[in-house]
Amino acid sequence: MGGRAKSVNIHKAIRLPLRAVNDTIGADGMEWPRMPGRPIIATHEKLSFCRTCMGHCGVVLTVDENEQLVDIRADREDPQTLGFACFKGLQAVEAHNGEARLLHPLKRQADGSFMPIPLEQALDEIADRLRDILSEDGPDAIAGYRGGGAFFNGSAATLLADFLGAAGSHKLFSSVTIDQSAKMVAMGRLGMWLPGIDPFHTADVGMLVGCNPLVSVIGTDLRNPVKRLKEAKARGMKLIIIDPRHTETARFADVFLQPLPGEDCTILAGMLRIILERGWEDKNFCAQHVADLAGLKEAVAPFSPEYVTRRADVSVEKLFEATEIFARSGRGPAITATGPNMSPHSNLAEHLVGCLNIICGRYVREGERICNPGVIYPRYPRPAQVVPASRPWENGPKSRIGGFGTLGGEMMTGIMADEILQPGPGRVRAMISHGGNPASSVPDQRKVVKALRALDLLVSLEPYMTPTAKLSHYILPPKLQYERPDLPLWLWEMLLFPIPFTRYAPAAAQPPEGSEVSDEVYVFWALAKRLGLQMTITGVPIDMETPPTVEDSLKIAARNAPVSWEELKSHPRGAVFEEEPQYALPADPVTAGKFTVAPPDVVAEIVEVAAESVAPGRVPSNGQLFTHRLASRRHRDRFNSTGNLLSAVKKRVPYNVAYLNPDDMAEKSVAKGDWVELTSDCGAVRAIAEDDATLRPGVVSLIHGFGNLPDDNDYLTDGVSTNLLISTDRDLQTINAMPRMSGIPVNIRRASGPANR
Repeated sequence: MGGRAKSVNIHKAIRLPLRAVNDTIGADGMEWPRMPGRPIIATHEKLSFCRTCMGHCGVVLTVDENEQLVDIRADREDPQTLGFACFKGLQAVEAHNGEARLLHPLKRQADGSFMPIPLEQALDEIADRLRDILSEDGPDAIAGYRGGGAFFNGSAATLLADFLGAAGSHKLFSSVTIDQSAKMVAMGRLGMWLPGIDPFHTADVGMLVGCNPLVSVIGTDLRNPVKRLKEAKARGMKLIIIDPRHTETARFADVFLQPLPGEDCTILAGMLRIILERGWEDKNFCAQHVADLAGLKEAVAPFSPEYVTRRADVSVEKLFEATEIFARSGRGPAITATGPNMSPHSNLAEHLVGCLNIICGRYVREGERICNPGVIYPRYPRPAQVVPASRPWENGPKSRIGGFGTLGGEMMTGIMADEILQPGPGRVRAMISHGGNPASSVPDQRKVVKALRALDLLVSLEPYMTPTAKLSHYILPPKLQYERPDLPLWLWEMLLFPIPFTRYAPAAAQPPEGSEVSDEVYVFWALAKRLGLQMTITGVPIDMETPPTVEDSLKIAARNAPVSWEELKSHPRGAVFEEEPQYALPADPVTAGKFTVAPPDVVAEIVEVAAESVAPGRVPSNGQLFTHRLASRRHRDRFNSTGNLLSAVKKRVPYNVAYLNPDDMAEKSVAKGDWVELTSDCGAVRAIAEDDATLRPGVVSLIHGFGNLPDDNDYLTDGVSTNLLISTDRDLQTINAMPRMSGIPVNIRRASGPANR
């Protein structure tokens, strides 16, 4: 486990007392009057943390004498999240104990219904079908898809990849490549700075592009984003927001630009031109670390302030103000989220944001402290130098469809349906979906559903009857978050915490009595054993005679931590594990490279954007003209499709409305509550209109993550999927096959219900 490190136990271990409460405690913490004749149940409290999203909020759980979860509340003493927990995370009692939860493995029958099946029998049958497919068509016929239910499970995050690797298949897909994979593309074309970017929590200035961390909890300090943002503003940080909506985060902005969706590249190229023309770049940093600055300056020359403001519909004054504040206000990063990463030209947008950080020198320099060098991940030397662009997709396996490479060991989800539907050697015949819901989350929903129906075997590790589960041949329900021990999302721990902090949470509750839910580590081990495969967990071979436990998997993940496993577990609220402060080392002149800000493929993409004929109210797409652009968005009370079967969530957000600026509604003769039809170049959906003055004119916004299967959808019950408006037959990005998932050109008309059946 490595040498002993100094751990800073921010709060000493506490002993939480037993307390007697009524058995009708609600998830809001209120104690209702006890009904006559109903017993008082002895309960006690336990510390844990929420794994619904990347916020990882500290919580206090109440369990009864049978170790069943009966209450949850935010932990006011938590040193990281400072007493915050969101509405969706506080629905854990119903998530664990509600009627929607699946408690036994299920097998789909010939008529489409499901019947319970013992776990070991289900594993036998699944292994038999996998064995036949492997024998007939080889490992490339087996694929996997993983979503948040896998990633937010520290013991299981890599298991699907590990299992496919043992089988010899490289067909791993996930939500990552339809979320923010442009970040990996940008790094692969720009190069990487080893000590990392300037941290947001110490920044003098920060710019958020299509990023609303007060709702989506990404992009800034994730530990109670509202409080942390207020703290940053109080110490004088300047904040620039670029977003088509005046978001919750934009209320804190010093400068707010409200462009049309999909024009991120236009604005960013214009900002780069202004900085380079006025000499506001960090000249010393660029001279040492940038290979082709003149090429970038030439490429962005067409993006004059007048062109940018005309096309993106923002003012020249605001454009100049935002650019000058970012370039000349000290240190601090430009950050993006799903807005630009899901919009047209997403790879270019992320590249241009990277260029802004590069030319302004927004990186940790030699001798400066690296705020979070990691706890679970091993530390490594970080000299202040560039690792040259690696372009990893150009090497290794390629997809049958489109010849796309891999990113982070994954194939591109944008061509997943085609890998199933198109015949030929290597066609995917079997898929394991681990904690994901591709029937709902992957664009081009009708094609995706057709593909999933075409599989010879679809297995879902899933606790609820999601649209994907409905299409599955077998459903294996797992234990839920408070029924297993866990670590935070260690795959990206340096994004979660700006300090070297982690925590271990023991299992706090037991699954419902009589259930047969399983640990995912056992499921993958058991399938590998039946197939005669040697299973590994993050590269470590495991004993194929003795089933591993969740604890075993976590210990493997933490094997490089600077403290022992027992020490790591000994801090109820976690700790800062600071072996020795780590600092950026001097550059090695032999190995130091330079950033490539203007490689030929990026320059070609800039030329393509500049040549587009786009203006407000006139958006061409595949030979048609459209008046509006659809911006996908999240809701604070949901996390994608997670929680859509919980009664409290459905009560608050029963369906996703079509948000429109009041001026657009008046122009279209649409009133609040009217039905509207949104038509793209490949589909149409209907929704109920809602006025939203935070949206700029020319934009309609729908929350994604709604909708049932296309032929079994009732809008008033399920909402509607934005993925019905998206095609994966065209409009895919090069390199990562990223579909156009936001900034979608649409026309709007008043319509009549019912809709979306």
